Amino acid sequence: MAQVNDIHDVAQEEAFDNAPAAGPAAASPWQPLRQPVFRMLWIATVVSNIGSWMNDVGINWTMLTLSADPLNVALVQAASSLPMFLFALPSGVLADIIDRRKYLLFSQLWVFIAATGLTVLSFTGHVTPLVLLGAAFLMSAGAAMSSPPFQAIVPDLVSKNELGPAIALNSLGINISRAIGPALGGLILSFSGPWMVFLLNALSVLGVAWVLWRWKAEPNVQRLPPEHFFSAVRAGLRYVHAAPVLRNVLVRTVAFFVFASAGWALLPLVARRELDLGPGGYGIMLAFIGVGAVCGAVMLPRLRKSFNPDRLMVLATLMFAVTMLALAFIRHFWLLNAFEFFTGFAWIAVLSTLNVGAQRSAAKWVKARALAVYLTVFFGSMTLGSAIWGQLASHYGIPFSLCVATLGITLACLSALRWRLDKDPDLNLDLSDLREPLPALDIHHDRGPVRVSYEYLIPEEDAHAFTVCMQDMRRVRRRSGAINWAVYEDILQPGIFVETFVVGSWMEHLRQLERYTMNDRKIQSRVYRFHQGENLPQARYLVAPA
Repeated sequence: MAQVNDIHDVAQEEAFDNAPAAGPAAASPWQPLRQPVFRMLWIATVVSNIGSWMNDVGINWTMLTLSADPLNVALVQAASSLPMFLFALPSGVLADIIDRRKYLLFSQLWVFIAATGLTVLSFTGHVTPLVLLGAAFLMSAGAAMSSPPFQAIVPDLVSKNELGPAIALNSLGINISRAIGPALGGLILSFSGPWMVFLLNALSVLGVAWVLWRWKAEPNVQRLPPEHFFSAVRAGLRYVHAAPVLRNVLVRTVAFFVFASAGWALLPLVARRELDLGPGGYGIMLAFIGVGAVCGAVMLPRLRKSFNPDRLMVLATLMFAVTMLALAFIRHFWLLNAFEFFTGFAWIAVLSTLNVGAQRSAAKWVKARALAVYLTVFFGSMTLGSAIWGQLASHYGIPFSLCVATLGITLACLSALRWRLDKDPDLNLDLSDLREPLPALDIHHDRGPVRVSYEYLIPEEDAHAFTVCMQDMRRVRRRSGAINWAVYEDILQPGIFVETFVVGSWMEHLRQLERYTMNDRKIQSRVYRFHQGENLPQARYLVAPA
């Protein structure tokens, strides 16, 4: 056990190790709605999501009338998921380096144009399977643009203690729209045809655009110039690679959604071919899923008190597996709808658990990028799974495809044994107010690479414990921007250890110092406890010749 050296700065240790755990008083579930901008944006988003669910019903049902091939029907799900896989990460990068409000306005304009174009083509009778897949792709591309910045602006709209309830309200809003949109879309399809559904979806976007236009966001004060696009992409990927909690979330995301996508991809086929339903009946099935999701969202706070995230996700996954078996074999409309209610319940429990895990594992400076990686993995898994299960259903039938997916999702529960969501429950990723002093240097910001090193004096009996602790420090340096990292022991001077890492430029090192979180400083404080020198380790900088 390392001894604490009394010569260290006591104030620094208290700041990182003895900070009070209790935050501000917990906000009520509805308190964020007292914030005018959040309230207006929440209402507008619910209306827009209702339009999106109506649009999904219209596209799926139109494809069923144009082609009975299971692969074509499943490709609608793939075309809707693929843009998230392709564009979510670039969108998250842009959301971190440019004005999020303007970028969100552009994404709403994109969706409006795509939805209006589909409306015109549908009204004039020029819709083909290829047109439907292209329209689904373009509108999902707009959703891919808006999803990371929408999640990232929530902390700008509410206070810190309202953030948790605000995220829960957003989830509730999505599921309210899931309960209303499909049934309403099916009803309109029965009376007016697909073009009216597509038109209402286009109009529903305008409310969100109006709220964003009126919102005057507080300017972001940045002491450093904005990052370049490709360097920001690399920084985001390095962060994800060095963030164990986020990596666990991503593994569990793949393990669930590759198999769960079968339920969504094959549901329209079951409704049309197996149950011989019209658009109204299909909308009712989706409405049952939505009602189940709303009930799940309301009950989740109570469930989280009884189950940790891993146990809750395993139980929800097994529930979803049972509902997929029901979809494979039950052909009684109302009995199957009873199971679809639990489909929605299980879906929101899994989705919310993973979303909370992704949110809590991302620091503010990289939040949009980290959430974009999560969305990329989520929709990439949905795209891959939809194509696989559609192909399998084409060759071997819908029940066989759903049974294989059920077996896979059940075995995927074993991932909870290795990749746990409750890792580091006290993780604090608020940015640290403490800054390391920098020498006054006349150096161009773009000059680099820069090698930074710290020298530690470690007693022989603490050497092993120190090197183990330094592995946490390695992740700290890599998360904040280091290209490579190593620690060396001086064989001529026993007890001298040198930590060294490289960043791309002097500007990148300045950014690195701005990115340290409270958790990073806490790890650094633990490392410093091993050091027995008279002063804290001082940085040494080596820069490549100009």
